[in-house]
Amino acid sequence: MKITTGLAVIGLACAASVANAADKLTVYSYRQAFLIDPILADFTKDTGIKVDVVFSKKGIAERMMREGRLSPADVVLTSDFSRLMELADKDLVAAVDSDKLKGNIPEEYRSPENDWYALTMRVRNVYSSRDRLGRLDIDYEDLADPKYKGKICTRSGKHPYNISLVASMIAHHGEADAKAWLQGLKSNLARKPQGNDRAQVKAVKEGLCDIAIGNSYYLGKMLQDPKQVPWAESVYINFPNQDNRGSHINVSGMALAKHSPNKDNAIKLMEYLSSDKAQQAYAEVNYEYPINADVAPSELVASWGEFKADKLPVFKLAEYHEAAVKLLDEVKFDL
Repeated sequence: MKITTGLAVIGLACAASVANAADKLTVYSYRQAFLIDPILADFTKDTGIKVDVVFSKKGIAERMMREGRLSPADVVLTSDFSRLMELADKDLVAAVDSDKLKGNIPEEYRSPENDWYALTMRVRNVYSSRDRLGRLDIDYEDLADPKYKGKICTRSGKHPYNISLVASMIAHHGEADAKAWLQGLKSNLARKPQGNDRAQVKAVKEGLCDIAIGNSYYLGKMLQDPKQVPWAESVYINFPNQDNRGSHINVSGMALAKHSPNKDNAIKLMEYLSSDKAQQAYAEVNYEYPINADVAPSELVASWGEFKADKLPVFKLAEYHEAAVKLLDEVKFDL
């Protein structure tokens, strides 16, 4: 009897251990803790599934490659499309065939193979000086117009946000015209590309340029920082190409890790992140546009006005990524 009892106790302990392991997830995240932690805390509260998060600004793909089949990663969260593409290209993610995900996320914002899904949208906007230019009815193509010579500021062309914009120009116009446009844009720069998107708006405030290229959500971030409010208030946010194809969209996203040890719960988390509740949290905290069409943007973001988005499927940009990098090198955009 003692032996039987002992085995029973051991069996129960092992079962508990397995159950506990099954109620945990590991997320590798490029997205910052202030945004992700509250949403994951709500997920745990609603489901009982605990989530451990590993944050990193870079190198997640390389880490997963080193870890191989022993990687603890279940879900990967990225801050831009280029990271999603890198994960897929290196065969680090797995397809998820989920009716909930497909219902919540439009087709143009997920891969045809279902191995990544977008979570939020941001527009690549053109900011203009309130005092010197006012509001602009502008297309991206206009940024190469000589009338803006010495008036434009932007971050490095090799940043994923700008590579994506150049890729979209190639998709719409072909490489030759996109190269001519890029050369025209470079000739209109007020200074060598540098800093982040907020730094470009600051440069407008300081009179270094009249136009800044930057993502939409940074305007919300600046308006919440007392030191940066004057920068934000010095510009108008303009949505380009509203009379034709619409404004260029970039996305943050998520993917199921190829060797996820907890795939069922990982898919539950992905579905949760696409839900109304989580999408609303993204919208309120980080001033991004929800990917779920049933969820409205935050009051602040809505105040910037409605816009037409470019309907070019985000996954199509991957086809032009290498060509975009090549053009940026050829025109020596950052020099």
